[in-house]
Amino acid sequence: MNMKVSAAQTTAAGGAAFGRPADEAIAADARALSEQLKAMRDRLFPPTARKTLRSFTSGEAAKLIGVSDGYLRQLSLAGEGPQPDTGAGGRRSYSLCDINALRRHLAEQAVSKGNGAKARGYLKWRDALRSEHLQVISVTNFKGGSGKTTSSVHLAQYLALTGHRVLAVDLDPQASLSALFGYQPELDLTGNDTLYGAIRYDAEARPLKEIIRKTYFDGLDLVPGNLELQEFEHTTPQALSARQSGADAGPLFFARVQAALASVADDYDVVVIDCPPQLGYLTLSALCASTSVIVTVHPQMLDVASMNQFLYMTSDLLSVVREAGGELNFDFLRYLVTRFEPNDGPQAQIVGFMRSLFGERVLTSAMVKSTAISDAGLTKQTLYEVGRENFTRATYDRAIESLNAVNGEIEALIHAAWGR
Repeated sequence: MNMKVSAAQTTAAGGAAFGRPADEAIAADARALSEQLKAMRDRLFPPTARKTLRSFTSGEAAKLIGVSDGYLRQLSLAGEGPQPDTGAGGRRSYSLCDINALRRHLAEQAVSKGNGAKARGYLKWRDALRSEHLQVISVTNFKGGSGKTTSSVHLAQYLALTGHRVLAVDLDPQASLSALFGYQPELDLTGNDTLYGAIRYDAEARPLKEIIRKTYFDGLDLVPGNLELQEFEHTTPQALSARQSGADAGPLFFARVQAALASVADDYDVVVIDCPPQLGYLTLSALCASTSVIVTVHPQMLDVASMNQFLYMTSDLLSVVREAGGELNFDFLRYLVTRFEPNDGPQAQIVGFMRSLFGERVLTSAMVKSTAISDAGLTKQTLYEVGRENFTRATYDRAIESLNAVNGEIEALIHAAWGR
């Protein structure tokens, strides 16, 4: 094959404009950007360049646990449970690890008094003996800018803050979820350390337990993502072809994520999967592993039209999977309105239109558009990580109220699925 191209073709491809071949110019830009991102991380999170979670005031801790601040103070004075750090003026603060230890302490006290319901209010872990199955929630859409990753990370962190054991799975090769947890994929991941390592078809496959990483959020673990996830899209057709020739390649593609998650199910209450913005084998395998699905949608007509195509394509592909033996039984499917501006008339009309069509399948609460969320993102943080003192109080309160309302509604759906 003749690989030579004319000068006109090179210019059209951008090579002459760069003064070098386009692939080399793009690679140089990637390296330069990577170096700057690393420098930014080193500057934002010294001395180890790793993120940490802030401590919580006694009032915040009491609210998270579900007790009064006065009762928390009584526990501290009585020496019960972990003791808070005391700062200037006697202000008490707790780490999330302390808060979870207090939850366990209070739950044990409630159980000793025969009050199991109260214990479950403190410690929200699922009870397999009561047939409370692992909840696997896929957050998905194939339209960019729908708030998919923002919704995923805030949901995972909210569930961890409220006392659940959570596994966040970054299934998007762009790895935005991983970045929000402090990872820079090209520097921190060396290969075979994403979910692909657990679902690949060859002898290099690893147990998922070896891939999972602890995060700075107590009770929240992460399966990071990077570009190697895209390999699943390339190797799956080969595996399907080999199967037709009689080779045994293990579970079919749509059962592989489910099988991987089943191997660690006992360690978690909820898995939150940030799906890639496309309907490929990865997304289909995630949907087949899911007990519930959240579809994010930005209330603009083009986004709604795109979602319509997404739903048609998803339905067609999942019907093929079901005919091939895949199980598709969701506890719930909900549409989450994101980046919502309540004072925008056309957006309000579109949300009303969706509610008239889908009824309760549209979450009652919407994730409002807020500068607080975007400002936190500048330092690769979420709103649950940044203190209220860093924002205009009204802006912060409006954004956090919206996030808590959305995530609280999803938490209630999870508990309903468990029969609580």
